[in-house]
Amino acid sequence: MVFKVILISLCVAGSLANHYEHHEEHGHHPQPYKFGYDVHDHHGSQHRQEHGDGHGNVHGSYGFKDDRGIHRQVDYVADHHGFRADVKTNEPGTANQDPAHVHLHSSAHHELGHHGHHELGHHGLEHGHHGYGHDGYHY
Repeated sequence: MVFKVILISLCVAGSLANHYEHHEEHGHHPQPYKFGYDVHDHHGSQHRQEHGDGHGNVHGSYGFKDDRGIHRQVDYVADHHGFRADVKTNEPGTANQDPAHVHLHSSAHHELGHHGHHELGHHGLEHGHHGYGHDGYHY
């Protein structure tokens, strides 16, 4: 009796497995695309644009400028050579550097702390208050 139950179970399992193996392939090929936005308000502006050619090559940029004139512009490329970015900013505490495949161009004025250097604490870069932005933003 046990043998018959096992045999029937195997037959049912085999028929279900055959049912689930049959499916149609629907190929989803990458398509060229393009999108972007540009937003302005009383706090400043933000923008982004990106386009891809459908072959794995992507070019884009994004950035912001606040009401105090602090800005960042990031231009990037992602392709068979990897991801590369070029960053232009005047954000306090930044300096020219090229880590990995990123080029950072800073036009920030270097403000020195009372010990002759920037002070990095547990709240980030200190410029008279905690974090970036003036008291109205509360980042």
